[in-house]
Amino acid sequence: MFNTRISELLNIKYPILQGGMAWVATHQLAAAVSNAGGLGIIAAGSLPGEIIREEIRKLKELTDKPFGVNIMLMSPYAEDIVGIVCEERVPVVTTGAGNPGKYIPKLKEHDVKVIPVVPTVSLARRVEKFGADAIIIEGTEAGGHIGELTTMSLVPQVADAVDIPIIAAGGIGDGRGFLAALALGAEGIQMGTRFVCSKEADVHINYKEAILKAKDRDALVTGRSTGHPIRVLKNKFSKEFIELENKGTDVYELAKLNVGRLKLAVRSGDVDNGSLMAGQISGLIEEIDTCEDIIQSIVTDASNIIDRLSPLKGGDKL
Repeated sequence: MFNTRISELLNIKYPILQGGMAWVATHQLAAAVSNAGGLGIIAAGSLPGEIIREEIRKLKELTDKPFGVNIMLMSPYAEDIVGIVCEERVPVVTTGAGNPGKYIPKLKEHDVKVIPVVPTVSLARRVEKFGADAIIIEGTEAGGHIGELTTMSLVPQVADAVDIPIIAAGGIGDGRGFLAALALGAEGIQMGTRFVCSKEADVHINYKEAILKAKDRDALVTGRSTGHPIRVLKNKFSKEFIELENKGTDVYELAKLNVGRLKLAVRSGDVDNGSLMAGQISGLIEEIDTCEDIIQSIVTDASNIIDRLSPLKGGDKL
């Protein structure tokens, strides 16, 4: 069940991807997700290429399943990492923060599947023309850097606009969200925040507990005035940042305030002064599970929902 073009394209059991979260998506987490039947992804972030090479090799020691590397195209090391991905025979690359068009020919020459993360229909059409194998459609519900359109409205529009398979991201954390994404036209999902609260995620327990404690309105957006909106959880830092935004603080001063804040939260566990990047789905997460339990719960719940809804086809009441 749930065999789609995405699961066939990536040679994975379930069409479930783990998001490429900087400082979170290490080889430990990626290997655990891949071993559980999904696609684990190492986040390159702004790290130098040789560190990513080490991460790739460490992952290969933990799994023989397919995996991917997420490349942030604004990174000064992006070109180096593309070369390393090809040398290390990484099967899948996801990209963010830009258009991967100039790198796609080289990646395809090395049989790397290229899946850009995009926030609009126009960019989805563009990367399809450049040769992308699939597209991750990320709604504004997601944690971290976001666009403006919601997953609910964006996914079906992109599904109607492109022929390659799409993966829905943003606001998905259980079997209901998974099945809803498929109904909207996606053929897989990507989750970030849900996998932060996994036992295998090598992040500070304070960061995980902040997500577990979050309520439905605790994931807000900073940086709208700078043109680089970021969804984070409410804390001392986000409150101070928004106050400075409202006062009209210079964009460059605001940008400097964000430097190092994610690492402060993820690695040091400073949930007051760090940037707690997390999606709106945070209010739905109640416990820390293994990646295998997370994926199996999603698949089982989605199957049960299909069974529960099946009487509707015949006109019966639920």
